[in-house]
Amino acid sequence: MKETGKQQSLKILIAAVLLVGVLIVVAVLGEYNRTSVAGTGSQNASVEYQTGTGSKNTSGNTQPAASGQNTASENQPATGDKNAAGEYQPGTYTYEAIGFGGPVQVALTVGENGGITEVQITGDSETPDVGGKAIPQLADQILTAQSAEVDGVSGASLTSQAVKDAAAKALAAAGGEAVAEVPKPEGDNLFVPGTYTGTSKGFGGDITVTVTVSENKIEDLQIEGDHETENIGSFAVEMLGDEILEAQSPKVDALSGATVSSNAILRALNDALVLAGADLSRFAASDAEAVKVKDYIDLDCDIVIIGAGGAGMTAAINATQAGKKVIVLEKMPYVGGNTTKATGGMNAAETHYQAEQGIEDSVAQFVEDTMKGGHYINDEALVTIMAQNSASAIDWLDSIGAPLPKVSFSGGATNKRIHAPEDGSGVGAFLVTHFRNKIEELGIDVMYNTTATCLTTMDGTVTGVMAESPDAYYTIHAKAVILATGGFGNNQDMIVHYRSDLLGTVTTSAPGVTGDGIMMAIAVGADLVDIDQIQLHPTVEQSTSMLITESVRGDGAILVNQEGKRFINELLTRDVVSAGELEQTGSYAYIIFDQHLRDNLKAIEKYVSTGITVQSDTIEGLAEELGIDPATLADTLATWNQYVADKKDPDFGRDTGMDADLSTAPYYAIKIAPGIHHTMGGVKINTEAQVIDTEGAPIPGLFAAGEVCGGVHGGNRIGGNAVADIVFFGRIASESAVKYCDGQ
Repeated sequence: MKETGKQQSLKILIAAVLLVGVLIVVAVLGEYNRTSVAGTGSQNASVEYQTGTGSKNTSGNTQPAASGQNTASENQPATGDKNAAGEYQPGTYTYEAIGFGGPVQVALTVGENGGITEVQITGDSETPDVGGKAIPQLADQILTAQSAEVDGVSGASLTSQAVKDAAAKALAAAGGEAVAEVPKPEGDNLFVPGTYTGTSKGFGGDITVTVTVSENKIEDLQIEGDHETENIGSFAVEMLGDEILEAQSPKVDALSGATVSSNAILRALNDALVLAGADLSRFAASDAEAVKVKDYIDLDCDIVIIGAGGAGMTAAINATQAGKKVIVLEKMPYVGGNTTKATGGMNAAETHYQAEQGIEDSVAQFVEDTMKGGHYINDEALVTIMAQNSASAIDWLDSIGAPLPKVSFSGGATNKRIHAPEDGSGVGAFLVTHFRNKIEELGIDVMYNTTATCLTTMDGTVTGVMAESPDAYYTIHAKAVILATGGFGNNQDMIVHYRSDLLGTVTTSAPGVTGDGIMMAIAVGADLVDIDQIQLHPTVEQSTSMLITESVRGDGAILVNQEGKRFINELLTRDVVSAGELEQTGSYAYIIFDQHLRDNLKAIEKYVSTGITVQSDTIEGLAEELGIDPATLADTLATWNQYVADKKDPDFGRDTGMDADLSTAPYYAIKIAPGIHHTMGGVKINTEAQVIDTEGAPIPGLFAAGEVCGGVHGGNRIGGNAVADIVFFGRIASESAVKYCDGQ
């Protein structure tokens, strides 16, 4: 029977549908195993600890990433250092790298067609909201790109680099490349004897570790890291080698407060040990949970000082020079505290440096600027005595070999008053180094890793301190106690208790600054003052919590918003500038400066080496890097430079920090926003640094200095006053304690 046209059309349609169905089935079968799973991870490392082929690694906690279709095919296998012709072998390849918080493991599964079909990343030690959050994104990036060469995740650069390094090793192994041609130790030995070197990026630059090994022992270890932050990362460079040699293992804990530098050292060490043929899985991790029986020890001294920051070290030096036996307790493994974080300088009026440079200033103006900056809620008696004795404090620093001759403007100051090191380096690291050297010269007993737990009293008089170290419990009997424990900028619970609006705000404070001294003082009846006054610093780089010194603005830098425009007088008080930034698009700003400013301020080198600066040979090029309209930023700079020439800022009334314009290429920018920098409130003291109780009377035997105290700064601290505070009141506290010991 002859088919109608309608029947023929129907048959054609059915055939087409069947053909499409077959094609779909083929496509599904071809894509069958292509699924993505990701875990958690973070930071820069390049050493593999474990390899394997042919079976998927499922150890550790992993998080599923969004399923994605593999873009590779038989003609488009995974890309990397190899594989132009699809030479990756099917199987699972697992490598580890040291991340920000610890090991990060990447397992890549290569399918039959030579493409990546699965990515598993495990990194349980990574910061949950940073590296941990980035890991699923990194897994998706690798799966989509079919390569280890991915962009990474902004804000988690160290985690991203670790994942990329481990993934690259896995792909190299999948391509049949020798990831690391290393010798094999004989028998059951740990190493092939010799000297080996590894390098990894630390906080400020490359860190190199050179290790010498015999068959079963790490014989010697040399660590080079000249670019690490002085008195923070530098302590890791100095101290971690001894811990590694003692443990005979690369699996030691990072130095508290210097995690990035510590992990870089450990990554470089792992690289070197792998070259020595080591199987790193044979090294046991440090047993932090091991129970140790501690000794009970009694000690005696004239004065015990709690805290080895700037105030504590000043007090210790001064009291020792006065002939007293001093013990300093420091809960961290190194000295410095928040003083290490100070980057600007020290305010002082009527100094010999000002006179030599023709700078007019007065104690009265210093007092007025401080009171005004603090919204007049400061204790004027404390402010006045600090200002009156600030010049002699500069002289005292001269006497111990720590001169501060460079004088310039800072926010809130009427005149050039902030004193800094000659080369413009950060004042905190400079002073901590000199204080530390002086303490060692005087033979002062500093007990590191020793936490004061409470003050001891008898009949209302403070008689000493109880403390604890990893090895012992101490009862320290003393005639006088000086609290120099700092504020509470790194105690989120205390911050939120007094200022709930600051929940989640980054802090520039040192890790040991947790309010211990305040709580101990409260326990013996001390009164508090201005405890809810917590300062935001306007120029904090958010991903590193690095404070950009006020001297950058004081020497001529400007702030612009995302629209490329100035929005404030950059040298107003910190609280005002911070509030101005928070009103801008995205609640951030950029600090803009040029090569001339960089050449005259050494502190900037740290920002450049850390990688937080953006630079360009033209201001238009810099604008493009920042996503700002080039014409707008160029106009802003041209206008500012004219204001500098005219010595007049009609837009915002700035009249300081205008000695040089911004016209010397290249140009630089750092993205900044406010961060917690100083807790102005604390223990109440009088002008003799005696701690005052809730009845208004001094507590016998108890003195305090530095950020642990309230009253000096009021509602806002102007730049340069913290260092003036620690040096002057550190000296006063020690002088008062010495008199108390002598019965005066």
